Amino acid sequence: GLLTAGNDAMVWRGPMASQAITQMLTQTRWGTAEKPLDVLVVDLPPGTGDVQLTLIQKTPLDGAVIVSTPQEVALADARRAHTLFEKVGVLTLGLIENMSGEIFGKGGAEAEAARLGVPYLGDLPLSASVREGGDAGVPVTVAVPFGEAAERFDAVALAMIEALSL
Repeated sequence: GLLTAGNDAMVWRGPMASQAITQMLTQTRWGTAEKPLDVLVVDLPPGTGDVQLTLIQKTPLDGAVIVSTPQEVALADARRAHTLFEKVGVLTLGLIENMSGEIFGKGGAEAEAARLGVPYLGDLPLSASVREGGDAGVPVTVAVPFGEAAERFDAVALAMIEALSL
């Protein structure tokens, strides 16, 4: 969203996207001597393609967190991602269930985490406040810091930090 204007499309093949990831990782100051970077989270779309492989090959990773909605079709992608990370020696820190609740279901990622033998890091609800905050550019943890959705995000963040420290 910050690289293009308005409705312009990013028309990039795998090598171009991989080069952009490499450039971002290697040519950005992610911390300073006075204030070193604690954690860098890179949010990727589902899949096991060029961008994921480039990130794995070019970056020392402490682990991967897999985010999935509760339905089986999404969990199939989560299984593939876990298999990819296993094959390349990247620890799966755990699974998070996104959009959990009445519409998409609940518990699919938790059950999948148990099947894969990885930690379940929590669930994030499908919530109007999360969508509204995203549309407005104000995270729900800022807009409604003591609401249920914000508390769930905080719990998942703490679980991720705990998983990193193990």
